[in-house]
Amino acid sequence: MTVRIEFKSNPSEDERLEILEPLKAYNAARAGDGQSEKFAFFVRDQTTEAVIGGLHGRILYCWLFIELLVIPEQARGQRMGSQLMDMAEEYARKKGCIGVWLDTFDFQAPDFYRKHGYQAFGQLEDYPLGHQRLFFQKRLD
Repeated sequence: MTVRIEFKSNPSEDERLEILEPLKAYNAARAGDGQSEKFAFFVRDQTTEAVIGGLHGRILYCWLFIELLVIPEQARGQRMGSQLMDMAEEYARKKGCIGVWLDTFDFQAPDFYRKHGYQAFGQLEDYPLGHQRLFFQKRLD
């Protein structure tokens, strides 16, 4: 087999998936089907129905990953973030997950996650420069 390496800036989602497919096949051969499933809870403006925040995640290998959690400015301090986290954890339990993990920046919401029982398991310094990207997990009962 002859191969070459090609660089492309800003590849399409289809091109990203072309790279992902052999990795998924490799992982499935060694660890089984991860039962990948995406999900979301949308926060909508009641008047316009526009999405103004929410929680987006994925379940893979019995862990729920929270990819995005966005609380609209006008809803902060009203327990909406806690409600979304509770809903995600309830969904994870329903799906048989053993835990939830996520990442956040030090200037976003690390104390919020600690308050909800999440424990840090890693950090990346200077991402972005002068800050930290923090990784949290919570095992479910």
